[in-house]
Amino acid sequence: MGHQPHFTQSADYASSHLIRPRVSKQSTTIARPTGDAVNKYLMRAAIVGALGGLLFGFDTAVIAGTTQQLAEVFQLTPTTLGLTVFIGLFGTVIGAMTSGVLGQKIGGREALRIMAILYTVSAIGCAISWNWPVLMAARFVGGIGIGGSSVLGPVYIAELAPAKSRGRMVGLFQTNVVLGILLAYLSNFLITTLHLGLAQWRWEFGVAVAPSIAFLVMLYGIPRSSRWLVTTHQTDEARQVLELMGSPNSQAELQEIIDSVHFERGAKQESLFSGRYNRPIFLAVSVGLFNQLSGINAILYYSNYIFASAGFSSTSAALQTVGVGLVNLVATFLGMSLIDKLGRKTLLLVGAVGMALALAGVSAVFYTHTHQNLLVWLLVLFIVFFAISQGSVIWVYIAEIFPSRVRSKGQSVGSSAHWIMNAIIAGVFPYIAARSQGAPFTFFSVMMLIQFLIVLFAYPETKGSSLEAIQVQLGIH
Repeated sequence: MGHQPHFTQSADYASSHLIRPRVSKQSTTIARPTGDAVNKYLMRAAIVGALGGLLFGFDTAVIAGTTQQLAEVFQLTPTTLGLTVFIGLFGTVIGAMTSGVLGQKIGGREALRIMAILYTVSAIGCAISWNWPVLMAARFVGGIGIGGSSVLGPVYIAELAPAKSRGRMVGLFQTNVVLGILLAYLSNFLITTLHLGLAQWRWEFGVAVAPSIAFLVMLYGIPRSSRWLVTTHQTDEARQVLELMGSPNSQAELQEIIDSVHFERGAKQESLFSGRYNRPIFLAVSVGLFNQLSGINAILYYSNYIFASAGFSSTSAALQTVGVGLVNLVATFLGMSLIDKLGRKTLLLVGAVGMALALAGVSAVFYTHTHQNLLVWLLVLFIVFFAISQGSVIWVYIAEIFPSRVRSKGQSVGSSAHWIMNAIIAGVFPYIAARSQGAPFTFFSVMMLIQFLIVLFAYPETKGSSLEAIQVQLGIH
């Protein structure tokens, strides 16, 4: 080719020369960007792919600022309020379970475009909802987008990035999830200061339209993943994408991808539930369940409600929630820096003890109706211990404990356990809290003590071990 490919030459570069390369019979060449230019293309693609995580976090947390008004406007009981939160998570489970197949069929980039459309439709639908069923339908659609992005975003980045920078690039997705949660809390707080009355919840939902549309537009400026291109026999284009992303040896990496795809196709018929994988299944399911049995998402979804129950005004509750979101972001960076130094098991043990103590304190505040000023500090302490343990470990651990031939199936099982428990807890939390404000936090605290014992006696440490060594450690032959 006589010129360097640019992602921004058209609205959809799928029709450009990068997708239909002019290939000579002897070899394929490309005017490769060098030095910083390679990093620029890779960073652009990774950041755009990770923006799905930001919307994931935003849509997950924005409900926190709306629960009180939704209960008033639609005359919701604690049960129907729980259903309002639950329906979005039910959509998330559906999205997580089905998006992998969609991504394999049409490619991660195209599948992410569909998720961006679902985000946009959901934000508009929630903002203009004229009755509760319409709101429920819009939240279900948004949930599908969240679940789909949680699978498609990390996979797209991992498949696109060269091996030398894959870990850092995939880490952008989790960072964006936490950033999105913080932005949702900050947006809710700023909107409360505008004193919009009963229209406030509409603006809190509707503000997501802008980033959703921006995400959709930006998805038209990034390439399809090299690995997906190999699965559809478009190897010439796959090599060009590898070169553009900065692969030091695109031909060798392309051959590795081809070999990996052939191996996985040969192993597709192997059953995950054959008995030999019982221990990694137990580890994946338990780490996914305990992630939610900590109460993390119940606290994120109902944070304004929790602070209001403790006597804070609506504006003050929104501000306290912003503080919690900011601590979550900072602690996530801390956890990511510690996971390869202290180890997965160590972080889970330390986190379980810290979360159990913090949650016991929250429960005591509600049972005694005293020391409400300590509530925000106890929740901050909880968030710190969660972010450096469960928040940092769960997805890494699930990915490590399964051999490559069944890894995608194992990740699906662990992720499904996580999302299903998330939906159950979010649905029943307001019902139980309405009867006893301290009871949910007592339950979460006890679950963390149980987690400590299970991790202590049943979880292997995987820090510094190769995937093959982990398989031997787990007795997988």
